Amino acid sequence: MSFIIEGIQKAFQLIFTLDKEIFIIVLLSLRVSLTAVFFSSILGVYLGFLLALKDFWGKKFTLAFINTLLALPTVVVGLTVYSFISRKGPLGVFGLLFTPSAMIIGQFILATPIIIALTHSAVQGIDKRVRDTALTLGATESQSAWMVIKEARYAVLAAVITGFGRVIAEVGASMMLGGNIKGSTRNITTAIALETSKGEFGFGIALGIILLIIAFSINILLHYFQSKKVGI
Repeated sequence: MSFIIEGIQKAFQLIFTLDKEIFIIVLLSLRVSLTAVFFSSILGVYLGFLLALKDFWGKKFTLAFINTLLALPTVVVGLTVYSFISRKGPLGVFGLLFTPSAMIIGQFILATPIIIALTHSAVQGIDKRVRDTALTLGATESQSAWMVIKEARYAVLAAVITGFGRVIAEVGASMMLGGNIKGSTRNITTAIALETSKGEFGFGIALGIILLIIAFSINILLHYFQSKKVGI
């Protein structure tokens, strides 16, 4: 028990003294995950919107495929991307492996299906008369689409936040694609795994506490936007 107590004490000491290494690791995690979710949001919201409003051949299969990707293991994403960007892969010439860019690609792939699926669900929940009324009143397709997005904005924001929550805590893809290089690609989760294996429990606990704070903040935001959605 004593090593746990000592670890917790050291963890709070590192946090309150703003340890430089912890600060760098947290900043990298946030930069990578926020960048990945930014690009995922652009693609995911657009595709989710189209899936909700457009009918096309193979739509049911597409939705089933996207829902399957929601449970995609992070190591599978890491392995797939690794095979493409490794030195022998078709994109190896770009030298992306073991860089933050590779981690962003992996997290982008993880977050996008979540944002697509939840945006699709959000837009489908909007009364169809909103779009029909806008079109009847002379709105263009893009204007009517904007009206629907405005109605579903809180649910869409909740989808984006859920995507961020998924990627900020993943470890498999980041470890495989980033290589856990100190000062370059070491994020919160990979650092926790490394420091714990080295017996540096205080450092690992400090990062774990920060990750829990981030997760807690994400859940508060998620609850806020969900309550806005249902008008609580």
